[in-house]
Amino acid sequence: MNKQSIWIGLLAMSLMGSGLEAVAQSTAPGSGSKYDPKELFHPLFNMQPGNDYRTGSGAPGPRYWQNKADYKINVTLDEPQNTIKGEVEITYRNNSPESLPFLWLQLDQNAFADTSRATKTTPVTGGRFGNTDFKGGVAVTSVAVEQKGKFNATPHIITDTRMQVRLAEPVKAGETVKLKIAYSFPIPEYGSDRMGKLTRKDGIIYEVAQWYPRMCVYDDIEGWNVLPYLGAGEFYLEYGDFEYAITVPWDHIVVGSGELLNPTEVLTAEQIKRLEQARKSDKTVIIRSKDEVTNQNTRPKTSGTLTWRFRCINTRDVAWASSKAFVWDAAKINLPSGKTILGQSVYPAESATQDSWNRSTEYVKGCVEFYSKYLFEFSYPVATNVAGIVGGMEYPGIIFCDHRDKKDALWGVTDHEFGHNWFPMIIGNNERKFPWMDEGFNTFINVLSTANFNNGEYYRERGSMHDIAPALFSPVEPIMTIPDVQQARNLGILAYYKPGMGLKMLRDVVLGPDRFDYAFRTYMQRWAFKHPTPYDFFRTIEDAAGEDLGWFWKGYYYETWKLDQAVKDVRYVEGAAEKGAFISIENLEKMAMPVQIEIQESNGKKQRLSLPVEVWQRGGTWTFKANTTSAIRTVTIDPDEKLPDINPKNNVWKAEAQ
Repeated sequence: MNKQSIWIGLLAMSLMGSGLEAVAQSTAPGSGSKYDPKELFHPLFNMQPGNDYRTGSGAPGPRYWQNKADYKINVTLDEPQNTIKGEVEITYRNNSPESLPFLWLQLDQNAFADTSRATKTTPVTGGRFGNTDFKGGVAVTSVAVEQKGKFNATPHIITDTRMQVRLAEPVKAGETVKLKIAYSFPIPEYGSDRMGKLTRKDGIIYEVAQWYPRMCVYDDIEGWNVLPYLGAGEFYLEYGDFEYAITVPWDHIVVGSGELLNPTEVLTAEQIKRLEQARKSDKTVIIRSKDEVTNQNTRPKTSGTLTWRFRCINTRDVAWASSKAFVWDAAKINLPSGKTILGQSVYPAESATQDSWNRSTEYVKGCVEFYSKYLFEFSYPVATNVAGIVGGMEYPGIIFCDHRDKKDALWGVTDHEFGHNWFPMIIGNNERKFPWMDEGFNTFINVLSTANFNNGEYYRERGSMHDIAPALFSPVEPIMTIPDVQQARNLGILAYYKPGMGLKMLRDVVLGPDRFDYAFRTYMQRWAFKHPTPYDFFRTIEDAAGEDLGWFWKGYYYETWKLDQAVKDVRYVEGAAEKGAFISIENLEKMAMPVQIEIQESNGKKQRLSLPVEVWQRGGTWTFKANTTSAIRTVTIDPDEKLPDINPKNNVWKAEAQ
């Protein structure tokens, strides 16, 4: 048949009208529908070309690079003066193909000054990230740069939470430069719920983070990433090796990211013995009991100061906590490779109850072992939980949780914050711009971990996706919104819950557990200790799962589109139910998803049918034939309520009473 005959034939078929409607999709949206397939299934979405740095498959390219920052830090905690003071030496390697005439560093403590942008953008009603009426901030007393084997004082300009160091000579591609910075800052009581201090009956608990000048990330996407620290947006950091020394009063216990290097200098012989027992025990071992907290014999000296030395390798950050009020316990964590590490908790005597922090190390062990098996092996030698003023915050190998939490609340916050050791500690995404890439991913894996822990001790169904749909779609901003731009009330939905439930839908409905888990682990393996963008994630999932998901990313992450699928009507073939039925369904809102249909017949027969998302590619209605043997009693779309349908009332068709 020639081309002209083909087109005449197709035209004739299109004019036949109702003869095809029973088995084909309408080219027009259903009645009252907002749906437009050309918007959802846009052919150019996610079609930016890959390159040598980031490939079209979502993997790092053959010329992918990232710079490296190694740190040597020495500071002193002056308890009477409430200050941190010391020096950091940074060895910065420029792995980029460009020369860098200047460097940018983050001075996050400046956010806690009463003159900062963070303070000035805090509403008068306050908020979680507000730090008004505190005269904090970093005092930088000197900046020196080593070039040609000699350190020289170097011009630097501080702008809010950023500092630019202007070099005498550019750091060329492949070269290394060293900086020495002397600094100090007063410790805020409540540093944006990420650090601070808490007074207990036996002493002050210091949780210290954002405590040294840190290199900004220079990457192939934006060059220098210099968004200011305002509170809601978290961090984007280079990887490197850390050695740090913390000098504190003699009666303090210090815990920090990484490995304690000098236990014989800062611990008693009995504590070292108990720690060795803990390293071999799946049950929690007490290192320092609540009855021993005020006993001077639990410290190797009784006056002056002690310096605690730590090392953490291939990490993006370090944090620490110090107090004379700490109860301390620990246990063994088993990793899939057969390697073991130490899990531990420190907390005040007031929190040392069986319904509270006495179980913390059990919780640490449970979630770290689960995530190491499901995702990627935990990469630090110690996993530490600290009880203090911070409600919940994550750092490499150490987390800060609320000292008042008990039972499921303590499990939940411990599980969530340790989940962050995979996102963003191992997968180093840009939290300043894309919090959903760590908070949302973490929210998703927390569901799996909680179901696994102690035979589901704390696992509770929080309602179906139908129940949570109004909350998911309540913000008028998309997930892909910078956190400092989002309305504060929407952060929990847009950064945590909505993207987390998006991954759950991908796993439960779109791809299935096997395909999703394989693709998710592929993303972990490709981007461990690197800097992925949203495109790298989207493309890796599609590449490893073998599915074009542009419609899902666009509708759910880039837009605020809702989902409303409905059963429209049922007609029997030639009017006889035993010959089958034509069932019509509709997609009434702008989002679409695959379809699960349950059909119940009057004779008791029940069947389920699955339709792919492609049924919505040409329009908002679809009619299919179901093989039936008797009159249909009900037809239900999404019978298990796995999709966030905003109008479940139209999900069920019922036969009229005879």
